[in-house]
Amino acid sequence: MSGLTVCVIPALDAAGTVGEVARGLRRAAPGALVIGIDDGSRDGTRGVLDAECDVVVAFASNRGKGAALRAGIAAALERGAARIVTIDADGQHDPARTPELLDALREADLAIGSRGRDGTAMPIGRRITNALASAAVGRIAGVPVADAQSGYRAGRREVFEAVTPQGDRYEFETEFLIGAVRSGFRVTSVPVPTMYGPPSHFRAVRDSARVVRTIWRLRHAGVH
Repeated sequence: MSGLTVCVIPALDAAGTVGEVARGLRRAAPGALVIGIDDGSRDGTRGVLDAECDVVVAFASNRGKGAALRAGIAAALERGAARIVTIDADGQHDPARTPELLDALREADLAIGSRGRDGTAMPIGRRITNALASAAVGRIAGVPVADAQSGYRAGRREVFEAVTPQGDRYEFETEFLIGAVRSGFRVTSVPVPTMYGPPSHFRAVRDSARVVRTIWRLRHAGVH
């Protein structure tokens, strides 16, 4: 596939893991532009991003994962991205699987790196919320969704231009996925390993509530 691939890494207090994520992306996708977003980190994340990324966007204070993704996607589009890959900074996605997500765009517009739940390292609480959210999003979208909460995704430029959620935190990804399907884009799932290391910044009660409110709001509403 021709055109520029841009990888976007939203990062919060991820100094110990984000460097290897960026290096893994370079090994997996030679020639890709890597953009890091420092979401108001209080550790050495900014320095690692400066050393490992081609472009760094830094927030003075924490704005949330959705806000970081929005800024990274905007920076990618401004630089002429034909395809955009998003991946979390905490090392819980294997960047080596990036070519598989990009290959899936030959037949789809958006590819979701879908983690297994049963019999994996995913904590039981996350298994439950992930399964419920995926079922609810799939019902609203009208297509099966294996992992609605995965932050490991690849999409064509047209998807990111057309779908512009406004949520600033974890609900952004849920709204984006529903919006992509409702806008007529083809969405597929690509199995990726379930990896857990440092604790996630996802807060079970607070962030799950945001996701649930988003799903409820979008049940009958259009989204673009």
